[in-house]
Amino acid sequence: MKRVTKAVFPVAGLGTRFLPATKASPKEMLPIVDKPLIQYAAEEAIAAGIDELIFVTGRNKRSIEDHFDKIYELEAELQADGKHKLLAAVQNILPNTASCVYIRQPEALGLGHAVLCAKQVVGDDPFAVILADDLISGEPGTLRQMVDIHDSCQCSVLGVQNVSREETRNYGIVKGKRSGERLYTLEGIVEKPAPDQAPSTLAVVGRYILTPRIFNLLEGVRPGAGGEIQLTDGIAALMSHEIVMAYEFIGKRYDCGSKFGYLQATVEYALAHPELKDKFHAYLKTLKL
Repeated sequence: MKRVTKAVFPVAGLGTRFLPATKASPKEMLPIVDKPLIQYAAEEAIAAGIDELIFVTGRNKRSIEDHFDKIYELEAELQADGKHKLLAAVQNILPNTASCVYIRQPEALGLGHAVLCAKQVVGDDPFAVILADDLISGEPGTLRQMVDIHDSCQCSVLGVQNVSREETRNYGIVKGKRSGERLYTLEGIVEKPAPDQAPSTLAVVGRYILTPRIFNLLEGVRPGAGGEIQLTDGIAALMSHEIVMAYEFIGKRYDCGSKFGYLQATVEYALAHPELKDKFHAYLKTLKL
């Protein structure tokens, strides 16, 4: 049985919806209270048994590498100032057992192309793909739930959630046959269909577990608008070779690629933060809305 121990983080996007904040800083480094989005994604992967984190980066993404690197000067200063809690926070961003690999995506040519850039590092192993701007809270984490499904079926698994029919044009939408609790065998997948043409309201969000066959299929995908290679097209081709499952995960998703979703996550995570929740809740009650 092959286990999922590698995760690919496509982080080369420009984050144009958050300009000018993302002009020189990656959207994945936007903080939710006191941790950047990319750290939440990495923590979810580690909790799912991942020990190799593969970041597909682009221009202006150096701060992601720096975040997961050791900064001796900062640690020495925190140690000297007796700030042991903060020192532990920066030292334990990732466990010692985890390793990071950084791959440069020369052009942002779609999610499928970003995944394809990781081919040489992933090799012949099943792997996860995590989009950091899809922040999902839940216990156990979404990827942990999906890894458990993969361990049972030994096939690709897509994370999906129900959306309103009016929202189908914003997502890849799957058609599937129910195969268990919250589990579907894929029969089709369509990228951003109009509401009246969507085969269902089950939308693929930023969590995938894929078999390595996807790489050869992505190499054969014809680029679409803007020369982009869509991961959805690769998954559609994968279905003709092997079973692909869709799993309706348990948890709450925040679309932090949008300003509204980002603000939702910030408020709700602050209300759950052990150091802030009481004071922040009291502050919100004083607002005249």
